[in-house]
Amino acid sequence: MNAPTLSSPSSAGKASASKHRLETGPFDGSCRLRDSSVLARHSAGCGAEENSPSASPVKLTCFPVGGLTPFTTVDFPGRLAAVLYTQGCAWRCRYCHNAHLWPFEPAASAVPWEKVLDFLDTRKGFLDGVVFCGGEPTAHAGLGRAMGAVKAMGFEVALHTTGMYPERLEAVIPLCDWVGMDVKSPFDRYEAITGVARSGENPQKSARLILQSGVAYEFRTTAHPDLLSESDLLEIGAALSRMGARHFALQAFHAEGCVDDSLKRSARPGVPLSAETRSALASLFSTFTIRH
Repeated sequence: MNAPTLSSPSSAGKASASKHRLETGPFDGSCRLRDSSVLARHSAGCGAEENSPSASPVKLTCFPVGGLTPFTTVDFPGRLAAVLYTQGCAWRCRYCHNAHLWPFEPAASAVPWEKVLDFLDTRKGFLDGVVFCGGEPTAHAGLGRAMGAVKAMGFEVALHTTGMYPERLEAVIPLCDWVGMDVKSPFDRYEAITGVARSGENPQKSARLILQSGVAYEFRTTAHPDLLSESDLLEIGAALSRMGARHFALQAFHAEGCVDDSLKRSARPGVPLSAETRSALASLFSTFTIRH
C-alpha cells in the first residue's frame, strides 16, 4: 500500500501565531458557537459525531486534517510519532506559524481521513504514537472518535491544545497519554496575543482540568520580547505553580509561517532571558525547559 501524499505544517511550538485577515470560523470570541449553520457545513460528515469516548461506536468517516508530519521525535516526549494538524482555529495569535490552518474550510494541504488511517496502518510497529495538533483540535466534535480510532490501531495519543474549549478537553483527556498546553500570556491579558476579549478564561479552566486528570503534561509559552516581558513570564510561571503545575517550558519564536511582519523584524535568536529570571522560573517547577 502506498502512503498518501503528506504535507507538513509546523508543530514545534504550537503556541505560535500572528496578525492576519480575521476569519473566526464558526465560533464567537468567547469560544461559544456563533453560527450553527456554519459549523454544520464544516462538520457534516466530517467529525461531527459526539466527542465522548463513551459514545456509541459509530465509525468516523471524515475528520478535518489540514496536514500531516509522518515522523517526529520532539512533539510527543519519549515517543516516535506522527503529527496530525487539524484544520481551523478561532483565535488569531500574533506569532502563529500555522496561520494557513486558521480557516475552518479545507486547505489545499488537506489529507482525507481514510488516507490518514491508511498511512498509520503502514506505520504500525514503527511509530509509538500520534499527535493531534492544529489549528485547535478541540474545536472539532469528532476529536474523541478520531483519537479512539488511532488508539484502536495500537498507537498512543498526544494532544497539543490552547485549552480554549475546556468541555471538549475534559471529554477527550481519558484518551490522551500526554497533553501539551500553550499558555499564551498571563490569563487576564490573553487578548493582546489572541485578539479575542476574555480569551484567557477557558485556558485557565483547562489548565486545572489537565492537572486534576493525572495525565502526563507540559505547559509551554512562546517568548517574544515584543509580546511578553520577563515579568510577564514570571507571572505566568507563578500562576501555573500555584495551580500545582510541575512542568513548564519556554520556547523561542520562529518566524517561518508567521504572517506578522513586525514580529519577524523585531525577533531575536533564542529565548532572551536574564539569568535571574531563568533561575526564578526554574525554582518554581520540577522540570523547566528552554527550547531555542
